[in-house]
Amino acid sequence: VFSSHYFALVLLPLKSMATSTSLHLMFRVGRGADGAVRNRFTNNSAAPPPLQLQQTHLSFPYHHHSWRLLCSNPCSATQTLMAEEEKETFDVQRAALLVKELRECFNLGKTKSYQWRVTQLRSIAKMVEEREKDIVAALHKDLSKPETETFVSEISMTKGSCKLALKELNHWMMPEKVKTSMTTFPSSAEIVSEPLGLVLVISTWNYPFMLSLDPVIGAIAAGNAVVLKPSEIAPATSSLLAELLEEYVDNSAIRVVEGAIPETSALLEQKWDKIFYTGSGRVGRIVMAAAAKHLTPVILELGGKNPAVVDSNVNLQVAVKRIIAGKWVCNNGQACIAPDYIITTKAFAPKLIDALRSELKEFFGEDPMESKDISRIVNLYHFTRLTKLMEEDKVSKMIVVGGQINQNQLKIAPTILLDVPEDSQIMKEEIFGPLLPILTVENLEDSFAVINSRPKPLAAYFFTDDENLKKDFVKNISAGGIVINDTIVHVTVSALPFGGVGESGMGSYHGKFSFDAFSHKKAVLYRNFKGDSSTRYPPYTPGKLRFLKALLNGDIFGAILALIGWSKSER
Repeated sequence: VFSSHYFALVLLPLKSMATSTSLHLMFRVGRGADGAVRNRFTNNSAAPPPLQLQQTHLSFPYHHHSWRLLCSNPCSATQTLMAEEEKETFDVQRAALLVKELRECFNLGKTKSYQWRVTQLRSIAKMVEEREKDIVAALHKDLSKPETETFVSEISMTKGSCKLALKELNHWMMPEKVKTSMTTFPSSAEIVSEPLGLVLVISTWNYPFMLSLDPVIGAIAAGNAVVLKPSEIAPATSSLLAELLEEYVDNSAIRVVEGAIPETSALLEQKWDKIFYTGSGRVGRIVMAAAAKHLTPVILELGGKNPAVVDSNVNLQVAVKRIIAGKWVCNNGQACIAPDYIITTKAFAPKLIDALRSELKEFFGEDPMESKDISRIVNLYHFTRLTKLMEEDKVSKMIVVGGQINQNQLKIAPTILLDVPEDSQIMKEEIFGPLLPILTVENLEDSFAVINSRPKPLAAYFFTDDENLKKDFVKNISAGGIVINDTIVHVTVSALPFGGVGESGMGSYHGKFSFDAFSHKKAVLYRNFKGDSSTRYPPYTPGKLRFLKALLNGDIFGAILALIGWSKSER
């Protein structure tokens, strides 16, 4: 299943690019001075080319004994791969060796110290500061992501996570004192946060820098050894992360494994103390099944169809700007928290569409396909998937704004559709792109039933000035997170947990929740040798029973009477 999914998701675009441009593919597995595993793809083409699927076949066998590139004619990529395939590959054996090395490092206690954790966090903060231009360039290469968006959503948020962890780490690490009970008197108790051990972070491609480092920062703050597997679908960022982390952090405890399905499969065969995965529900099930073999706990950050309900009593201009910011400014809809569809009343829909059309022109100009302020679609697979959603017979005629596409540039304009059929594919799967259906209902309260008829989303948004509707929405809609009168901004609040529920994920992180996600909360009770009572030991007597009943029922007076041999009935 994983192989089929990966082939459709990544390899089809790669094989088409190999035939139509001067593409140099290089696979290299080796070790730097620190022993970090390095597998790289490099693409010398300047921009996504026209794509011709029929001329090339790429095969990556599941067991990864070799990688084969079969072209219609011999090419340099073929020769490069044939020469390299005889070298070491990152298979299950090498993955096991990596895990062994890192676990030995963790067992020495190195990562548990406050000083080690702070040093690594400072190094990551320094890395982001010093290499900002490289980060911007990599994200532009992978997604044509505008520099401003990269700074706000990737660089600034990563810096913020480091800054918060450095500020609060000493407090987070302190044992939490808790009350004890009469049954253990005299005693004291505390909850100690201890690192889990060796954790695996499998990242995603849509925010490939921030979504790689944010959980890594939490894992380091909690005192763990970490392996990061960046997404191969964002190869420039993946390669940069491998390079930067090799240079800036302690590679005896923090490693990066680049590559694709064989590397991920080899890693998932190993025993981890926690696996953190961000991506699709389909692959999330595969990760969870692999983890179950070792009883390894997981955090799954998935997604879903996030609704945005819009009332007619709102400040329409502000509401529309915030919807556009959450949908199209947010990586052109390629975000797990982006609004997936809108629900509004039939009467208000025309006014809402006009406002969206107007503000889209303000944001991206008359021709959004020429705008430099909007990301492209990540690859041909997703471009094709999105165009199929839009071009379905019963859907294409529902387009009211946008609809332009450019396959050569992998661009799709912001597109709004009105009242698409409920059984259309666009309403069955997470869109994860620039298409935004608007569903209409007679009364806004009817939107609750529409949302609750679907799997629980990662986020739900409601625009209204009606206080009662706000309360009803929060009470009756189950989602990973809810935002009233805005979109996506809840992820910037470090005091709020970020995570899904049901099919949108399990577990949460951000801020202290990241520290807790990678910590075990160890219960510790302290007693001395005073205050020992014979009543807990055999032989049992009626007097001991009276004392225990009084004590466990919280009857202090009855317990005292039992100790001196009296009972309440004798008074």
